[in-house]
Amino acid sequence: MNVNRLRVLFSHALRASLATPLLITGCDGRPTVTVEPTPKPEPVDLSQHSDVACVNSFPALTGLTVDPPPDVLQMRTIKRRYPPSSPPEADLQTSEGVPCATATNPQACLDQLDALAVTRGFPRICGYSIECYESLLVTTRGDEVTTYTTADSVRALLGRIDTPEEAALLVYASGYALCGHPAYELGKIRALPDGTFSVVSIQDYDCETNVYETRHDLKVTPSGVVTEEGTFPLKEGTPDCVVGRRPVGLQDARAGGCEDARGGYFANAARLEAAAIHAFLRLRDELALHGASSELQDAALASAADEVRHTEVTLRLAHRFGATPVPPAVTALPLRPLDEVLLDNAVEGCVRETYGALVVHHQALHARDPEIREAMVRIAEDETRHAGLSWDIANWAAPRLSTEEQAHLREARRQAVAVLRAEVAIPLDARLTADAGLPSVAEGLAMLDSLEQELWA
Repeated sequence: MNVNRLRVLFSHALRASLATPLLITGCDGRPTVTVEPTPKPEPVDLSQHSDVACVNSFPALTGLTVDPPPDVLQMRTIKRRYPPSSPPEADLQTSEGVPCATATNPQACLDQLDALAVTRGFPRICGYSIECYESLLVTTRGDEVTTYTTADSVRALLGRIDTPEEAALLVYASGYALCGHPAYELGKIRALPDGTFSVVSIQDYDCETNVYETRHDLKVTPSGVVTEEGTFPLKEGTPDCVVGRRPVGLQDARAGGCEDARGGYFANAARLEAAAIHAFLRLRDELALHGASSELQDAALASAADEVRHTEVTLRLAHRFGATPVPPAVTALPLRPLDEVLLDNAVEGCVRETYGALVVHHQALHARDPEIREAMVRIAEDETRHAGLSWDIANWAAPRLSTEEQAHLREARRQAVAVLRAEVAIPLDARLTADAGLPSVAEGLAMLDSLEQELWA
């Protein structure tokens, strides 16, 4: 992606967040934009909602009106552990019907079902352990064995959404926890008189060791459109998550012994800037492995060099405010297949790093502390180039991907935005916000809205 386009998008996002004409170096000036504050939604009343029907901690496969009906409908999971196993483990979780009941050659159909090699599923759900799960549906009709690994494919399978079970299954396929996974509470659902369904998902997110609980109020239309009506933090952790590119294998750790929120923030920033060095060096090697151009490889290497300077700057700021950063511990893992590299790039680069670059521009404009403001001015352009590299990688890979693979990356990006939105909704320390120039909750959400409309849609 042309970096100048990112600068323009960032300028629009900053205007939308503050309702004042703001400029970023290299962008053309634009007229003032007046933005009316968006009314804050209220949580839906759950007094008439029921628990989502679940079997074995997954949405029930009964109560569906699939036409034509399959011989069997199965829920399977792909379990991912770190270090990754190859191939990932696949497990049958629930099943309705008789596999291959109408097949002309039942044994051949069963053999095909047993030999399914599926490497991806719905947006992954991770618990407190190191295990993550991606789910998928499998059907057999006659001799045909079909897998459904995206929300779009599940929507096509279900057709019109007529029952609570169908609405819940579609919401689950869209990346929302509903059924008592160890990290989450049971979801709620209600059929409304207009034919839509109200669905509530409550789940935990983990920004580093920063676990907090968030409620998502959703609406599902009969045509299968899932809309998030509101997001409400329920249980807050320490609200100083730092966005950026985190390497696979990064181990949990946080700086301690500093009561100053500014010190804690920059200590965590220094740790993640240092971790990003590992991320870009690995990215360079993985790009080389998969045949990317020398320009992309060189850009990844240059980004690693940028992160060395950023680490030095944030270390100095952390020490100034009385904090001692903890160096990052990154487990050495094998280079990954292209699909895992692109999934990581979609989440860590196209979403988290892109928003992180925008936040640094906000800090460069609004940090009250002169040293912080000067540091962010220098870092902002580097981070914009890093975000541009993420989109360049996505564009390079796009012609190599199937329609299903592209849909999977869009789902992962959408889920990453939802996680980021929950993180941004947690208020920061007032002194940290003012001195470091970090956006308020309202400003951060407005910035996210702008990027979602102009970039992530």
